[in-house]
Amino acid sequence: MSKFKVVVTDYEYDSFVPEEEVLNKLGIELTLEQCKTEEDVIAACKDADALINQYAPISRNVIEKLENCKVISRYGVGFNTIDIDAATEKGIVVGNVTDYCLDEVSDHAMALLLSSVRKVTLLNNTVKGGDWDFKVAVPINRLRGRTLGLLGFGNIPKTLARKAQAFGVNVIAYDPFVPESVAKEFSTELVSLDELCERSDYISVHLPLNEHTEKIISHEQFDTMKKEAFIINTARGPVIDEEAMIKALQEGKIAGAGLDVLEVEPIDPNNPLLKMDNVIINPHAAFYSVEAQDELKRKTAENVADVLSGYFPTYLVNKDVKEKLNLKDKQ
Repeated sequence: MSKFKVVVTDYEYDSFVPEEEVLNKLGIELTLEQCKTEEDVIAACKDADALINQYAPISRNVIEKLENCKVISRYGVGFNTIDIDAATEKGIVVGNVTDYCLDEVSDHAMALLLSSVRKVTLLNNTVKGGDWDFKVAVPINRLRGRTLGLLGFGNIPKTLARKAQAFGVNVIAYDPFVPESVAKEFSTELVSLDELCERSDYISVHLPLNEHTEKIISHEQFDTMKKEAFIINTARGPVIDEEAMIKALQEGKIAGAGLDVLEVEPIDPNNPLLKMDNVIINPHAAFYSVEAQDELKRKTAENVADVLSGYFPTYLVNKDVKEKLNLKDKQ
């Protein structure tokens, strides 16, 4: 019998080999569940020592019912499924994985940008529809010398900045938490949100979803963008006010969009975005590669193994919890 009970609250994976390789060293067998509601999580995890979470809601109500939980580790960079304040108050460590898909997401953002600007998808669909005519994509503007505005300047947009600069694109960014010295290391100019919207030929969104970032791009921002601008989102759908974006696209206030994420996923079949030739939509796939998925699963399990072994994890979300616990920092 396992010394600790570790529950995977929900999952979309067919295999758990990376997690098992990490946790087997501690004699831990995973308990796999498919929780959809708070009640499901409470029933399955009430006596768990650790949770590994994908999408199931880990609300304050859930956290207050957890009797033994020491750590909640989430598959991914974001952690909006977890009430961080409630976890901290109860002395529960929250972990995520901040660096598992830097190349995947930045590559995907660059692919959406290139496909939008060069109108690759439109041209492909036109040819397959029987029309051999590049003029359907007119106008296409040269990429070199244009300006890419990064909304957020964490690890992923920093990686994207280097890739965009290789194409001769100038990079600016809005992120009030990043010092000028860090931006300069990446040859990037920090600007206000208003200035980013006004100056950018392309905007790529890289913000976490929280009360401060939800719908941070809305009618006012679209009204100030260039008519030639494309917006790319590989972060979280609700960071953009989708209704405002649809209106801006319909009225020609911006040139197009490349979207890997939406406000509601999967997309509603009646969503107007599906009928727009200047919009590319992917099914929240930017994070994925075989290598990235294995890395994510291993590091998510390592967060759990660290805490259950008496250490703070490498990827600690709620740093204030350190005041409540006697865990050691990893060397």
